[in-house]
Amino acid sequence: MVMGMTSILSSLSGHHGAACWLVLIGFLLDLADGAVARRLDACSAQGAKLDDFADFTTFGIATALLLRTPELLDNLLCMCYVLSVYVRPCFFSSGIPFMYRGLPCMYPSAILASASLLSGGDVVLLRLTAVPMILFMMSQSFYPHDRVLESQAWKKVVYAGGVVLVFCSSFSLVCIYYLLWSSSYILFPRLIWGNKA
Repeated sequence: MVMGMTSILSSLSGHHGAACWLVLIGFLLDLADGAVARRLDACSAQGAKLDDFADFTTFGIATALLLRTPELLDNLLCMCYVLSVYVRPCFFSSGIPFMYRGLPCMYPSAILASASLLSGGDVVLLRLTAVPMILFMMSQSFYPHDRVLESQAWKKVVYAGGVVLVFCSSFSLVCIYYLLWSSSYILFPRLIWGNKA
């Protein structure tokens, strides 16, 4: 939630690059928070609600602001993006354990933040990327709910690689890594990410 709120402030202050980096760090933290809560036996209904609010803040509002320009159509796109992040968990619950219906919002956010950093905030590219991401989130397709840090060793290595690259690598390599990671979840959710330990 702190990453999302700070990203929002960065976007509103004109620090677009910092806003993107904070979304990517929020992506990593979102994958870790459930594992940490379960390890500490700190799971609660209030924690689940806070997690939903943190997701909406970071992957809804903060990510949508990466798309914002003075143009009316871009602002409408921002609104559509926020609504798709809001509606997906509210109405598209699969009812099947360990399955999502509709693409989890953290993956489109990582793709948009990475694309924005790589392209220098190219508005046309971001529009062309945001529209399919909204459609994926609103789709009725099933996606695995994979607890990366509580799953197979190779998934933990992917996560660790994401952490190391964010803090120790050139930004273009980081962006390509996150684009590949998130795209693999979108394109091959069951083949790659659906297998359990």
